[in-house]
Amino acid sequence: MPKRAAIRPHLWRGTATAFLVVATSCAQLPPTSSVAIPPVPAGAGRLWFYRDYEPHESLARPYVRLNEQIVGISEPGGAFYRDLAPAHYSVTVDSAGRDVNQFAAIDLAAGQEVYAKILSLWSWLDEDCGTWGGCNTFYVRLMPAETARAAVADSPFYGGS
Repeated sequence: MPKRAAIRPHLWRGTATAFLVVATSCAQLPPTSSVAIPPVPAGAGRLWFYRDYEPHESLARPYVRLNEQIVGISEPGGAFYRDLAPAHYSVTVDSAGRDVNQFAAIDLAAGQEVYAKILSLWSWLDEDCGTWGGCNTFYVRLMPAETARAAVADSPFYGGS
């Protein structure tokens, strides 16, 4: 058997494997509106986190924290939720830049659904950044349910608890 003929099966397997890896990495998550979301559990509240896809802003994926504990990752264009016990929560996102009124606080009640939008401002200049446009600065804004539901419904769903 010629040496070239022996190489062909390996070449085809390698090419097929590479194609499958690329094809699966391009698969998109379903929009939140197409996922069966269970009702808020009795005695709990639900906090939704979402972020618009803004390619001209930061595409970083910072941790989202409640009372300094990581609860998820802010995906550009994505949404997720956490069912939580009623309590006071400080909602923050890991951010290189620091600004005033950057984060949010909420007193979550049983049965309540709250929407926290993650925003980025790439151009914020911070002492730690040193240059314009080089700092991932994130903000959290609590949004009215009427506004937020439509944005969340169109966003890829990254899960819930």
